[in-house]
Amino acid sequence: MTPANETPVRVGVFGLLGSGNLGNDGSLEAVLGYLRAEHPEAVVDALCGGPEVVATRYGIPATRLHWYRGEYRTASRAGALAAKGLGKLVDAFRTAAWVRRHDVVIVPGMGVLEATLPLRPWGFPYSLFLLCATGRLFGTRVALVGVGAAAIGNRPIRTLVRWSARLATYRSYRDAPSRDAMRAMGVDTARDEVYPDLAFALPTPPASAPSGPPGLVCVGVMAFHGGNDDRARAEEIHRRYLDGTIRFVRALVEDGRPVRLLTGDGVDAPVVAAILDAVDSPLVTAAEASSLADLMKEMAAADTVVAIRYHNLICALKTGTPVLALSYAAKSDALMAQMGLAAYCHPAREVDADRLLEQFRALEKRSAELRRTLTERNLAAARRLEHQFNALTAALFPATDHAHALREAP
Repeated sequence: MTPANETPVRVGVFGLLGSGNLGNDGSLEAVLGYLRAEHPEAVVDALCGGPEVVATRYGIPATRLHWYRGEYRTASRAGALAAKGLGKLVDAFRTAAWVRRHDVVIVPGMGVLEATLPLRPWGFPYSLFLLCATGRLFGTRVALVGVGAAAIGNRPIRTLVRWSARLATYRSYRDAPSRDAMRAMGVDTARDEVYPDLAFALPTPPASAPSGPPGLVCVGVMAFHGGNDDRARAEEIHRRYLDGTIRFVRALVEDGRPVRLLTGDGVDAPVVAAILDAVDSPLVTAAEASSLADLMKEMAAADTVVAIRYHNLICALKTGTPVLALSYAAKSDALMAQMGLAAYCHPAREVDADRLLEQFRALEKRSAELRRTLTERNLAAARRLEHQFNALTAALFPATDHAHALREAP
């Protein structure tokens, strides 16, 4: 409880939260859990992509990230272009006013320092730069907590990302390649630490007998069109990914295996529809998950998981279910290696259904052994995240940290 003569610390959370991406919202949930457990005196609100969802689901006040509601729609007419341009100017003042009202702003996880999926410089990279620059201007501590980063070819995006990272008060990364990428982009990372993804701090569904049918395989899908440097062949990449996935699901069905299709973002729904249409079988069903907790419940009931989205992989790993990754970026490879499954990655841009089936069968042969490995690695991840949150308290809440230490002293 905050003493009567002290003002409660004001904490903001920032990002594309509440916008339909379950991984982003899972990172937010982990940070809110930390704040409620360790800093219950904090007054928390959000500047985010989906304020209505965040306010309803997490019970905190939330403000829309962008003044212009058509920010993420392609603008072709003069009026829309003018509105977008005006929006950028208005957002600079809105962001500054919001930041100034806070003592601390946390960017919870997410791949905010990467461009592994299609991205424009004046979208989220600009928003993040505004946050970090105004934080430095007004003395608000901005923390990039457990974020993802990757080498960026586009010069404007790279510049905005580099300066955002430099201006932040605190940085930590969800894997070593992320820290290496920021170092290569000219950011001093000597004091930056690497911790497991924040989603590993979420509660795991209680262990129970699998509720799904015997031999159930969960297949996580994605509206995958390559990365920021693949725009010229985005449709070709998507078609190859979709065709390969359909062939793989069809092969599982021919073996009599029930398949449960999972998503991680609202934009993935057309991929589910395409697979259901192409593989017309009662053995193939689709889940309607609204959180990482929902995904974990689905995966805990499965024998094996095959997934592409990064946080779908985390959900499988966290439940101890053997998983094969359709990898589209270094972050997936690093995650699988960290959890002892480096041999079970398959390139998402070049899905070969026959080779994927071979890897799947090899994974299932080692299922019992890999489940034991995942139990050990999950315990280690939990311990590392305790260190992450302790470090965050020391960096962002020094007065609170000192008070805690005094109360706990013998």
